[in-house]
Amino acid sequence: NPHWMRVHSGASRLAGSPLAGELRCRCVRAVSEVIPPRRLARVELVAEGPHCAVPEVIATTKQGQTVCLSPSAPWVKLLVTRILNSYCAELSSYIQNNCNRFL
Repeated sequence: NPHWMRVHSGASRLAGSPLAGELRCRCVRAVSEVIPPRRLARVELVAEGPHCAVPEVIATTKQGQTVCLSPSAPWVKLLVTRILNSYCAELSSYIQNNCNRFL
């Protein structure tokens, strides 16, 4: 399981890109071939927006290679669903545990 995830709702800056941030898609080509999740170090989800008309799923392998994954590939959909479910469960648990102090 990838142990790092970032969810974006807009344009983001990659190392080496202009500080102003470019309003364009980061993925020129996305692959749909299966990459075993154990080979992934992190997965970044970038929602569609003014910078790009389609959502982007950007994975970094444990070897440091950045790969754009096709969001429509069944295995990528499953991976994204699992990551988001885990993220939401952790967030929900955190909110419940910390909000009770103020109620």
